[in-house]
This record gives sequence, C-alpha cells and structure tokens, in this order.
Amino acid sequence: MSQDQDNFRDSIGTIKEDGKRAWVFPKKPSGKFYEYRKYVSYALLTFLIAAPFIKINGNQFLMFNVLERRFNIFGFPFYPQDFHLFVISMIIGVIFIALFTVAFGRIFCGWMCPQTIFLEMVFRRIEYWIDGDRGAQMRLDRQEWNAEKIRKRVLKWIIFFIISFIIANVFLAYLIGSDRLIQYVTDGPAQHVSTMVSLLIFTGVFYFVFAWFREQVCIIACPYGRMQGVLLDNKSIVVAYDYKRGEGENGRKKWRKNEDREELGHGDCIDCNQCVNVCPTGIDIRNGTQLECVNCTACIDECDTIMEKVDLPKGLIRYASENEITKKEKFKFTPRLKGYTAVLVILTGVLIGMMFLRNDLEANILRLPGQLYEHKEGNIISNVYTYKLLNKTTKTVENVHFELISPKGEIKLVRHENFDVQPEALAEGTLFIEINASALSGDKNNLKIGVYSDEKLIETTTARFLAPRSYK
Repeated sequence: MSQDQDNFRDSIGTIKEDGKRAWVFPKKPSGKFYEYRKYVSYALLTFLIAAPFIKINGNQFLMFNVLERRFNIFGFPFYPQDFHLFVISMIIGVIFIALFTVAFGRIFCGWMCPQTIFLEMVFRRIEYWIDGDRGAQMRLDRQEWNAEKIRKRVLKWIIFFIISFIIANVFLAYLIGSDRLIQYVTDGPAQHVSTMVSLLIFTGVFYFVFAWFREQVCIIACPYGRMQGVLLDNKSIVVAYDYKRGEGENGRKKWRKNEDREELGHGDCIDCNQCVNVCPTGIDIRNGTQLECVNCTACIDECDTIMEKVDLPKGLIRYASENEITKKEKFKFTPRLKGYTAVLVILTGVLIGMMFLRNDLEANILRLPGQLYEHKEGNIISNVYTYKLLNKTTKTVENVHFELISPKGEIKLVRHENFDVQPEALAEGTLFIEINASALSGDKNNLKIGVYSDEKLIETTTARFLAPRSYK
C-alpha cells in the first residue's frame, strides 16, 4: 500500500479536514448476515427489556442497585459482604471478552453490543422508514426547511424521544428494581419528582446518543475499540477484505461487461464503493482492520450481492484472519488462546465453588469497641458484643438464636432470646458471652459461635474473647 493510500490512518473517517463532523448516511443493509443479526438483536432486546421483570426465587433476575449496594445476577443476590464474588465475576467477564476478541475480533460490537443493537436495529430502521434510504436521507439533509422536512424531522424526533424514554425506564428498573419502578408509576410522577427528573435526564442522554452522537460512541467514547489493537493478531478472525484476490496484480478496476479481468491483471474488486456506502461508521474496509470497524458484516452482505450480480465468487469480504488471506492458514487454537482459556476455566471454577459455599444467612459478631471484659461471681468472665445477621433470601428465617460451640459458655441476648430475620433484611443487636475462667487458655481466646434456626445450625462464625492475663 502506498503512502498516499495509507493517509486514511491520519484521521478519523467521520471528521472532515476542517475539523467538522462528517455525518454518516449508511445505505440500508440487506443480506444473509443482516437477517441473522436481526434475529440475534431482537432476542437480546427481548431479554434486555424482560430481565428486570423476571423473578427467580423472589429475586429480580438482573439488578444493579448501586445506591443501596444490592446486586442480583441471574437471580443470585449479592450484597456488600459478597463484594469478592462480584469482583471475581467481573474479572471473568473481562477475560471472556478478551478471549473472544483474540479469537474473533470485535464481533461482540457488531452482534451483541446494546449500542449497536439499539442504533442499527431500532433507531436507524425507524429512520429508513421515515427519511428513506441513503440517497433520500442525503437529499433531505441538504433540503431547505420546508413542510416535508419539518414533518419528517418532528415525527422522527418524537418517536426517538418516546423510545429513549422507554429505554430510560428499563434502565431505571435495573437500578432501583422493577417492583419499585412499577410502584412509582402507579403513584404518579407528582409523588416522586426527583425520580422523574432523573428519568428525564437519562432520557435526554439516550436521545443524544442515538439521535446525534451515534457511531461516535464506538469511535471516540468506547474503550473496547482501542483494546482490539492490543488483543488482535494475524490469527484473529475479523471482517476482512481479501486484498490478494481483490487487488490482483494491477489493482482494482470498475466493472465492464465481457471484459477478461484476469487476463488484464485486475482483481475481483470492481471499485463500486458499496461496502463504504453501507458501513455505519463510514470506513473503507479495503484499507484493512481499523479502529472504527465494529464487525457488523454489512459490507460482507453488500459485497456478496455485488459479486453475485457480476458473476464473480462471493467472499471477497468475509470473516477471515490475516494469515488466512496471505498464507491460506485456517483458524487454530493458539497457545495465547489456551492461556486465556485456562485462566477463565480456573476463575469460573473458583466462582462456582464459592457460590456453593456461600450461606443464605451471613453472621458477623464483633466485640463492642472500647469495652473490656467483666469479672462476675462464680469465676465468670463476660464480654459484650454486637451482632449483624443478613438474610440474603426472600424467606423469613424464624426462631434464630445463638449457641457457643467452643469453648463451653453461655450467650445472652439483651432484648430477647429468639427472634426472626425478615427477608432481604439486616437484624442487629447486642449480646453477652459468659465463660468460666477455667475454660479459657489466655487473655485472648478464639470463640466458635453457632447460629441456629429452631434446632438447625445454619451458620457458624468466630469472635475474639478477652480475659485477665492471670487466667493463662
């Protein structure tokens, strides 16, 4: 590739030479991959909208309540006490994305990213319906503000705002919970003004992203596009232009009927620029893998359609690696991929094991700060503690009480002996632990305490017990 041809790397395709934005008017895609993407996108959209309203054992399927520090992932509730599990699950997610990128490039962006799905499968499809295809949109953009342009713009903006408002409500359901959202809707906006203001702010953000910022999110804001420069190599499967076949010995050339292109030394690319016109980020895939490419396959479908019309083999643009194009090498599971996979399997195993060991009721018993021991009659040493019991389930834990497992002693609660812990609630209180000095081994003793529901042991915890040094 010559220096002149390589100048595209000096700037972003959506920025003009004078620094202004070059608005992208992509052609409406069609073809096999586009149909597959529609099926995947609408399935994911259904899941995205339904997930906050699905309950498993009374727990919302997905919830990320940052304000109250409560998270539900696939129906499993996570609290601040489970932060280590949440961190491990996030690390697993990052490694999985890295593994997927090393193997298949930026396929996540084109097929599963919410930004791409909403923009390409919702907002752009509405735009095609109202404004028309690429040529009609460009003419409408240059057209003066007459009755037709005002009607189309206002209609599109209203629909975009309504959809953005719906997305904001779904987003809010993930943050505060679907039950609370439904309650707010039932009560009316006047009863929850602050929430309504936040909702309108989120609506404005989504409207800005999908109506104006658009592909700039993928190019400028999203860090994942820059990650691929680190993660990709010559063995990664990406949306690639077969320049060996497309350029030939004498480069690409416009199509002429009954012309022997092979004899003239021209490649199969007929330089129709349809792959550029259909690209949602406005790049030329023939320049190679680029930051802006989201692997949406629109250029593959369009190129296959053109190849079929001119009776040339399909696959000039296809899913392929650099090594496949240059060396005809097929995809292999490289040592790099094996390393990522091994780490992923190990962390997943650790997470599953910790999930099975995780108790539904978590107990935390600590000595009351600033308090020492008390020496009572009968050679009894007493310490005062505070306890916190977190019920992570949607069921009430009834008749809870404490027993000292080791050493032998007695536990006395300040207010009551047995109590209930309500669903997804925290029970707090104060208790005394009394132990005969003869059972103690020193001034600092480790206690093992059992938490019982009726006669069933549901959790064990430990605490530190202080005693006089003379009882060593």
